Amino acid sequence: MSLRITPITLAEANAFISITHRHHKTVPGHKFAIAASNKCGVHGVVIVGRPVSRFLDDGWTLEVNRCCTDGARNACSILYGAAWRAAKALGYRKLITYTLPSEGGASLRGAGWSLIGKRGGGTWNRESRPRVDTHPTGQKLLWQAPMNNVEATR
Repeated sequence: MSLRITPITLAEANAFISITHRHHKTVPGHKFAIAASNKCGVHGVVIVGRPVSRFLDDGWTLEVNRCCTDGARNACSILYGAAWRAAKALGYRKLITYTLPSEGGASLRGAGWSLIGKRGGGTWNRESRPRVDTHPTGQKLLWQAPMNNVEATR
């Protein structure tokens, strides 16, 4: 099955995620979304937006907020690679994402990404701003797209 990169709207990407993603819901906004498709249809999507952490939202960094496939071979690696190429073309200097420790990261490594390390996790719920956690709240692993040929400073 030969996959190619195709454009997709946020609504279409979210529809795919709502049916296919193991542990996350849809996202409310994005900078761009990309699909991995063939003549049979969409087999994966990636949604890229501003970093969830306000400390990383420096105007030069984007985050892969969702990457989801139906299990098609190499779809995740294709999507991670395309997301970084698109982010660079738009002038961004860094692209990050998070995975659960139980997720191996083979697709990220296959796309040339580097594991930066473990990050905190926890709940977004606060007394002053109550929320219901619908996502995994444990530690996450932070990954970064390859920095070659990209100016790392402003």
